[in-house]
Amino acid sequence: MNSEKQFYERLEKKGVSRRDFMRYCTFLTATMGLSVSYVPRVAEVFAAPRQRPPLIWLHFAECTGCSEGLLRTIYPYVDELVLEILSIEYHETIMAAAGQQAEDQLHAALKKYQGKFICVVEGAIATKFNGGYGKIGGRSFLEIAKEVVPQAAATIAIGSCACWGGIQAAKPNPGGYKGVGDALGRKVINIPGCPPNPINLVGTVVNYLLLGKLPEVDAKGRPKFAYSKLIHDQCPRRGHFENEEFVEEFGSKEAAMGYCLYKMGCRGPETYNNCPVAKFNDGTSWPVEAGHPCIGCSQPDFWDTMSPFYEEM
Repeated sequence: MNSEKQFYERLEKKGVSRRDFMRYCTFLTATMGLSVSYVPRVAEVFAAPRQRPPLIWLHFAECTGCSEGLLRTIYPYVDELVLEILSIEYHETIMAAAGQQAEDQLHAALKKYQGKFICVVEGAIATKFNGGYGKIGGRSFLEIAKEVVPQAAATIAIGSCACWGGIQAAKPNPGGYKGVGDALGRKVINIPGCPPNPINLVGTVVNYLLLGKLPEVDAKGRPKFAYSKLIHDQCPRRGHFENEEFVEEFGSKEAAMGYCLYKMGCRGPETYNNCPVAKFNDGTSWPVEAGHPCIGCSQPDFWDTMSPFYEEM
């Protein structure tokens, strides 16, 4: 009870009211596909966590955009996520240690939490030439992944690079880059996007802490709560040329259809994600709302299968 009170006091100092926090928990609960009755329990995961599961975050071939997206989450702010909800044992971007100290920390965490930690992988893995296209501390991405991932209680691939190989795997792919699951031949939770919305990772972790299991996934290993619907089917622009009042305002259905970005090459009709609902930057906007067509970044091999991006499908 005391820790919960302290949690709310810290939020208030940051200008976040209890009402704002509960609004976020309601949104997160809905995003996860849970009933409204779970809202208090979701709030409790943040405000009064009963455990702090260890987490090891690996960086491979990527731009760190997925980490940057997570670092800009709110409710919880990243310090709350790191210090009170998760025990992040290794993360090259935010840890103080560097060089040999960082490598020592990784191996110490593996030894201490074997079979108990959550492994998050950001970035693709080079598989050709013994993984020679990517190394850390003299070891290839592939070698590190083979050591760490099998020891984890669960593995989450965050971002399209970790899920499908991303831009690194675009043709001709000389390094043989692959997603984590493909490179290791293991089942992992895929949270694709370039970058994915941080709420999809937070929802996956909260599902694990709240229910003691990872969320239900589709055939591609993606959480169904976030990737079960096409962007086009959720897009507010789509409804305009189906709305009689909007069609009347534009003068014709053909004119109203111009508001939809399909003719500009939008890949929303072929892309599964919750971007129109979750949005980015604290729910402010998302690419299509800002006037840019979807490029299908959360789909497998989007760089090859969705391009050229600005031509109608």
